[in-house]
This record gives sequence, C-alpha cells and structure tokens, in this order.
Amino acid sequence: MKTPTVNAPTVKTPALPVPPGTRLIALGGRSVLVPVRPLLGCAALLAVVVVVTAVCLAVGETRLNPVDALRAAFGSGTPRDVLLVEKLRLPRAEAGLAVGAALGVAGCLMQTLAQNRLATPDTVGFNNGATAFAVASVTGTATQLLPSAAALVGATTAAALAFALGGGAGRNGYRFLVVGLGIGAVFGAVTNLLLSRAAVDSANAAYAWTVGTLNGRDTDAVTYLQLGLLVCLPAGMLLGRRLSLLRFSDAVATGLGVRVRGLRVAVLLVAVVCSGLAVAVAGPLGMIALAAPEAARRIAGPRSVPVLTSAVAGAAFTLLADLIGRTALSPLEVPAGLVTAVVGGPYLLWLLLTTRPRRTA
Repeated sequence: MKTPTVNAPTVKTPALPVPPGTRLIALGGRSVLVPVRPLLGCAALLAVVVVVTAVCLAVGETRLNPVDALRAAFGSGTPRDVLLVEKLRLPRAEAGLAVGAALGVAGCLMQTLAQNRLATPDTVGFNNGATAFAVASVTGTATQLLPSAAALVGATTAAALAFALGGGAGRNGYRFLVVGLGIGAVFGAVTNLLLSRAAVDSANAAYAWTVGTLNGRDTDAVTYLQLGLLVCLPAGMLLGRRLSLLRFSDAVATGLGVRVRGLRVAVLLVAVVCSGLAVAVAGPLGMIALAAPEAARRIAGPRSVPVLTSAVAGAAFTLLADLIGRTALSPLEVPAGLVTAVVGGPYLLWLLLTTRPRRTA
C-alpha cells in the first residue's frame, strides 16, 4: 500500500530591501543595483559636453550654427562647413575631450588613493615629470624619444620616485603629497634649465609643452591617448569599486579581500598612463585633475568613487577652457593651460584653506 505524499508548504524567502538611492534592475535571471544619483549626474554632464562641443565646433573666425556644426562633424552639410569642422575644429575638440577625460580619471584615482583632495598628477609631480621629458625630447637633449613616449616615461619616473620616497600613497597621504611637490619642483627646474640652454628654434618648439594648449596637436599622440583611454577608463572604473574599501584601515580592507599593495600599484599605473599621455597631447593642463573629481563627487555623492563622472567633468572643463582661450581675447589666442591656471588658482587656495589633515593612528 502506497504511503500518500504530503507536499511541504513553499516558504518564500523575503526579498532583501533595496538600499536608498538605488534601483534594482532585473536582467534575465540576475539583478543589478544601479545608483540613481551618479547615473543622472553623469547623464547631465554628458549633455553639457555635447552642448560645449557644438559651441566649440561653431565658434571661430567663421561662425556656424551649433546644429549645423554638429551635422558637419558627421559629414552632413555644405562642403565648406564639412571641411571647416572636420579638418580644423573637430580634431581640436577630440583632443580636448580625450585630454580632459584622462586628467579627470587620473585625478579621481589619485585623490581617492591618497585620501587627500590635493593629491593630483599636477601636485605630486607626474605632469612636471612628463613635461620635462617631453621638452627634453623636443630639444634633443639626451633622448631621441618622441614627445608622447618621453612624456609617459617622465610621468612613470616621477610616480616611481614619489611612491618610493613617500612610503606609498595610502595612510601616508600627506607625506606622499609633500614628496610629490618636491619632485615636481625638481622636474620644473629641469624643464627651465633645458629651455634656457636650448637653441632658440628648439626652445620655441618646446615652449608649447610648458603652458598647455590644444592648438596644433599631434594626431598620432591623440590616437595613442584615445587608445589608452579605452583601456584605462574601464580599468579605473573597476579599480574605483575596490578603492572605496581603502577608506577603512588596511587590515579591514585586507579582511574584505582587497590586496592593498597590488591595488595601489594598479591605481598608480592607470593614473600615470592617463596623465603621461594627456601631457603628451596638450602639455601640462593644470587644475583639471583637481577640479573635475571634486565636481564629480558633488554630483554623484560621497559614497562612490566617480571615475566615469570625473572623466566627463574633465572633458567639459577642458573644452570650456579652450573655448574661453580662443574667444575671450580674439583674435589673440590664450593657451588653455593659462586659462585653467587663472581660474583654478583661487580654487586651489580655497582647498588649501579648508582642507584639514587626517589624523592617522
């Protein structure tokens, strides 16, 4: 005689609550938590970048309608508009977008790694090292490297010195910053020495690398930077998720499965590649790596490491600086690096006056 089977009642597992500020999106059998505020902020910044790009393509000695300028960028419109935009203005805008995005990524990663808003490729000597090596390649002093390759070598050298002499970039954030300032000063002095001892023609050719400008940039260097961003931007976004755990102590981060030393080396590598390739295109554009991550944090909120938002903000700031430099004193053109220095100088002073040092155990 068969024993009747009794079906056990099905117990439903209660759904976990969705954290505030996020939305749960189901994708097939899986679900993803999407932060709402960073996503909306990044979308708004992208819209700003599109508008600024259209204005940059439209403004010049020959003015165009911004809509017509965008159409000409895609090959649609009158032959004159297409030639003007595609051959003259679009390469400059592409360089500005790539340079700004790279500096934004490098600044966000460096500030988060050192836990200090002042720690950027500008202040810790990366950009000065890249500039010194690029100037050396232009003046033909002790190197035959191309400026793009020389800038990358210079940024790597400055990063290695800062990391070694500063004892890392973690809990010794202020020591790392001070050591980087000293290294940057040394490389700045080397740059001035090279310019003073070079021939007049060589010094004039190298001068553009010392002020930061998007005028007449090397298309090969821009291509290398864009290829580097294709690798460094996704890598930076992945590293940013781990970097948020370094806000705790190293022991806690290690207990949560983070290889602290390897993470720091990887972050430095991405920051060096981004800053070195950016300097190879435009020279030392100061303050972009400082201001873009700060704006991104205000937009995305303090709980995340806004690598992507910083890249978009950096692109917007760089295009704005170049636009102001081209139009403010037209027909005289002011290099974008001078514009960022004039605007960013007071902002840096404000940060210095309002930033309090962290107490370390």
